[in-house]
Amino acid sequence: MRCLKLSVYLIMLVLIPAKLFAGDDNHASQYQEISLIKNAVKDFVYSNTSSHSGQVIAEVGKIDERITLPKCAELSPFLPAGARLWGKTSIGVRCNSQTSWTIYVQTEVKVMANVLHVTQPVARGHALSIGDITPQQVNLTRMPEGVFTDSAQVIGKIATNNISSGQPLRQQMLRDPYIILRGQKVKLVVQGHSFSVTSEGQALADAAEDQVVQVRNQSGRIISGLARHNSIVEVQP
Repeated sequence: MRCLKLSVYLIMLVLIPAKLFAGDDNHASQYQEISLIKNAVKDFVYSNTSSHSGQVIAEVGKIDERITLPKCAELSPFLPAGARLWGKTSIGVRCNSQTSWTIYVQTEVKVMANVLHVTQPVARGHALSIGDITPQQVNLTRMPEGVFTDSAQVIGKIATNNISSGQPLRQQMLRDPYIILRGQKVKLVVQGHSFSVTSEGQALADAAEDQVVQVRNQSGRIISGLARHNSIVEVQP
């Protein structure tokens, strides 16, 4: 009899905690899982950054595990007004099911890509060659605007200022080589639908291809046109 009572007591000790834990599980199942919110944010970032050049990495910030949002069957991430999927940002997640709520999640969107840096000091007026540059993988969101990622964009370009070794190349550091020089004799060409008129003149400034340049013609008149190769300035009729 004594053994029977002891057995019953042990069974009660096992069942009571199990019942309590089951109650906790039921309680927890009423609330939204934080991991699902984070997954929704990541999916939103990746699906809306496919056009970015480089590898996109979404790092979702910490969400307080103590938060108790009602469980949602339809999570809908969105970008708040003024925010963008670039660098440190905030992404909203709203619930579109019977219970409505909204939460904002701090997220960092990194874009890893190879950016061109100079391998040695570059002097003003130097035409860049392949030996002057090297790619380095960086986070584009932390770089200044106008950096280059393709060597074809910079080879042959001219440095507009002295550039220190190790600097990332930016658009304002380079220019296209001049194909027309100040004081050079040029051929003015006016090309119409059914006619072409040519004359000679003198360039009043340096100009790269497709750049507007002023020319003084033989009668002293100043005419503007687009710089072309072979000392030609194309004038619109």
